[in-house]
Amino acid sequence: MEFDLLIRGGAVVDGSGRTPAHPADVGIRGDRIAAIGRLDGATAATVVDAAGRAVAPGFIDVHVHSEVALLGGPHRYGGVLQGVTTHLTAPDGFGWAPLPHQPAVELWEATEFAYGKADLTLDWPTPEAYLDIFRGNTPANVVPQVPHCAVRLAAMGWEARTARPEELEAMRAGVRRWLEAGAVCLCLGLEYQPSAYADTHELIELSRVAREYDAIYAAHIRIRETSVARAWRETMEIGRQADIPVHISHTAVNDVTEPLLEEAARTCDLSFESYMYPASCTHLVMMLPNWAQGGGPAGIRRRLRDSETRKQMADALEQRVLEGAERGARAVFAANQTGRHIGLSVPEAAAAAGMPLGEFAVRTLEEESPYALMVYHQGGTAEDHAALVRRTFRHGKMMVASDGIYHGQRPHPRGYGCFARALRLGVRELGAVSLEEAVHKMTAVPAERFRVPERGLLKEGYAADVVVFDPETVADRATFEEPYGEPVGVEAVVVNGAVVVRGGVPTGVLPGRVVGRR
Repeated sequence: MEFDLLIRGGAVVDGSGRTPAHPADVGIRGDRIAAIGRLDGATAATVVDAAGRAVAPGFIDVHVHSEVALLGGPHRYGGVLQGVTTHLTAPDGFGWAPLPHQPAVELWEATEFAYGKADLTLDWPTPEAYLDIFRGNTPANVVPQVPHCAVRLAAMGWEARTARPEELEAMRAGVRRWLEAGAVCLCLGLEYQPSAYADTHELIELSRVAREYDAIYAAHIRIRETSVARAWRETMEIGRQADIPVHISHTAVNDVTEPLLEEAARTCDLSFESYMYPASCTHLVMMLPNWAQGGGPAGIRRRLRDSETRKQMADALEQRVLEGAERGARAVFAANQTGRHIGLSVPEAAAAAGMPLGEFAVRTLEEESPYALMVYHQGGTAEDHAALVRRTFRHGKMMVASDGIYHGQRPHPRGYGCFARALRLGVRELGAVSLEEAVHKMTAVPAERFRVPERGLLKEGYAADVVVFDPETVADRATFEEPYGEPVGVEAVVVNGAVVVRGGVPTGVLPGRVVGRR
């Protein structure tokens, strides 16, 4: 037998979660897995020695802010180095197509905290025009999702209200355009502008369009302006009324959410993902109440120019910071335009500046516009976090996703560490799940849930996306102080039959593709 690529001597973990790791070779021809088993005597132009290593399907990240990073720059391989071979676009409903140039510029400003500066035209009249920028230009696959922010902005601008019938019809058409382009999911960030003002009726109606295409619904739910229970139950209601699978972004299993998961199991088809760190990450703007965020960055700046409204915003920011501090939480500056205050909490930076906390916070919004990226440390002990990881990782509806951000001085380490951390902490150190189950939650589960075709399993005829790693040494090295630390123990990564990482080092090839709904 002759192959283009032969991965020899490893222990295959096929992604199914059912089959124990077992010795086998993997033969690849072109971009497909051609054979799995004892391939004695087989030859290949390229051979990867996987002795003592696990051989698994490439990992799939269903929530990651990586579009700009994948196109070039120093963090292009932040996901691939962990074994991530497929990224979904439009996390939190962020996206800039199809929009005229000026609205796209405005929406980019609102999302720059997650992507940083980019040398892009921001001129994509169709979903296909946007997706074309990735073809032949990325080390990993990208899978499109419907970016609700762009869909709503195209239909009704930054209006902070519910949609009128004609606007809702325009949004239905926008969702359909993305689904026709292969989008797998209607994706939303219900605490981000302009999606935050979408009511449940709008979400149900758009989900009904997604259901026609066998797509699903996924959302960063609105918990800051309501209760966790109400936000979860809104998602359940969407699932029931639209008869669509629903998914909740970046959450964990705790005393509040576990009963809600049990409730969901009786009423709808709901899943969730987690990155399992003791901190979250978004911009300072998210501490403002929803009314203060209306209209996006321009609306915020306009309100800050009014002395009375500015005082209300300062008071609201101060209250949220102090409420968090009472719970042991700590909001730390992670990235901004001036490079000031990095690593300091908001109270620490305000004290250093000799300013009242609230006024310091609103001045920071002005000076660091359009973003001030924050890491929100949740508090609690290491033992508390370990218990949370065990409880979360073991849940049957959970999958792993990073919510990675790849720019700035000191962003959250999840972008470089999430998947390697799951294998180190979740499997090897805590024993929360087996190796086979962990791989399952990073491969077949997201592939099946998000309708990603012919990926997520090591299976003959499937796409040759493969990761080779040492289960005894694989580990994350990204920390909150050094968030760009590259993982160790990931020996080789293959995307569409091409080796993109070998010996833990990127090879420079760019075989990633745009992969549409199955």
